Amino acid sequence: MLKNDVQTYELARKSRDRRFDGKFYVGVKTTGIFCRPICPARLPAEANVEYFQFAAQAMDNGYRPCLRCRPDSAPGSWAWQGVNTTVSRAQKLLSEIPAHSIQHIANRLGIGCRYLNKLFTAHLGVTPKRFQLCNQMMLAKRLLQNTALPVDMVAQAAGFASTRRLQSQLQQHWKLTPTALRKTVSADIPPNQVPAITFKLAYRPPYNWEWVRNFLSLRAIEGVETLTANSYSRVFEINGVGGQVLAVHHADQYAFEIQIKLEDLKYLQKVIQTVSRVLDIDAEPELIEYALAKGGLKPTQICKGLRIPGAFSTFEAGCRAILGQQVTLIAATTQLNKLVTHLSHSSQYGKVFPAPSAVAKSDLSFLRMPEQRKKALRAFAQLFNESVAERPQNNAILNIKGVGPWTLNYFLIRGCGEPDIFLDSDLVARNMAAKFSTNADMASPWRSYLTLNLWYLATLEKQHVKSI
Repeated sequence: MLKNDVQTYELARKSRDRRFDGKFYVGVKTTGIFCRPICPARLPAEANVEYFQFAAQAMDNGYRPCLRCRPDSAPGSWAWQGVNTTVSRAQKLLSEIPAHSIQHIANRLGIGCRYLNKLFTAHLGVTPKRFQLCNQMMLAKRLLQNTALPVDMVAQAAGFASTRRLQSQLQQHWKLTPTALRKTVSADIPPNQVPAITFKLAYRPPYNWEWVRNFLSLRAIEGVETLTANSYSRVFEINGVGGQVLAVHHADQYAFEIQIKLEDLKYLQKVIQTVSRVLDIDAEPELIEYALAKGGLKPTQICKGLRIPGAFSTFEAGCRAILGQQVTLIAATTQLNKLVTHLSHSSQYGKVFPAPSAVAKSDLSFLRMPEQRKKALRAFAQLFNESVAERPQNNAILNIKGVGPWTLNYFLIRGCGEPDIFLDSDLVARNMAAKFSTNADMASPWRSYLTLNLWYLATLEKQHVKSI
């Protein structure tokens, strides 16, 4: 770690600056515990601490997580910047639950196990296996401390083969037992019934919830998504498993309270990651605002706490993009609601977005749009239906007749959370960029936020015109 980094971390730790929450962790040598920089505990002397960029690094050095500030609840970090692309992809794959073998992940990355180990050791200082185990243990810790789930359900949700395996790992690495971690008594849950799981997702302030809420509200699917002044609710399905999520914003706590109902807990981590992306929990406002200023926006033109409001699935994002080609937002949302009305099915929690197979087989006669666009939507659905990966390759999507760069880029921004795409073919973004003399390339690697900020400025202009 660079000397300048250590000095920055020392200042952030001593000031308990929330902007650094999740960017690094503090290992306290005298206690063997690692904390978030915002931990409310008494500050240890600088000589007694060391800093780590990842929780996995702290664990690998023999530290156990603080039970007070809960490092498992910290927002994620954009630490992938400057890191090998293969490593950043591997981090995402290793964070998935159900967990895959290291060999399987190496195969998906197109490299060998030895090379993957070499990359991880060089860039992160830990092996892929240790990184994967850290993610599983931190999720288990969060569930043990925040829910009344029985230990066997916690083990299942965290990707452990058995309760005994979870207990042995906690004992081996943290010298703790499930009983020692939890504050609540395990609930007596009837067989085949999974209770609602509640916990908090923290973010780095500021967070412009009003912007995110309004963006999602204007594009909401009737019967699937519900928004209130301070909450977002969504019915979903993952691999045939139904669920529902409710996110309630608590501005005073710099966090969302998340409640998840899910038919099969093995997909819990996937849902948490999806909700984090939809709400853009891990964004770093300070870096984004700096990039927007470099791109040419004045301080008064920058939307403070800007986030990328995501779509709940990549398939849904693509459908939204295709239906939104060359039409107004109202028209696109109307078509989207028709698609859901005619092709969706219901889970025990409510109506869910149509599966790719349902869209691919439909003639889409109920949609009022050019026939070529219907063909493009069916072809897109068929790609997803046939893909063995989580989503089709970008080139395959672009090869669909009627799908161009705007559609693909919108799909990548809202469906994948890509932070560095400027929608230069978007009429509103292009006109606003010309008006404010912005240089999109200068805003890299946060050009997606520049696109949204220009949309935000266009919205302000419309509101101003209406008020005159």
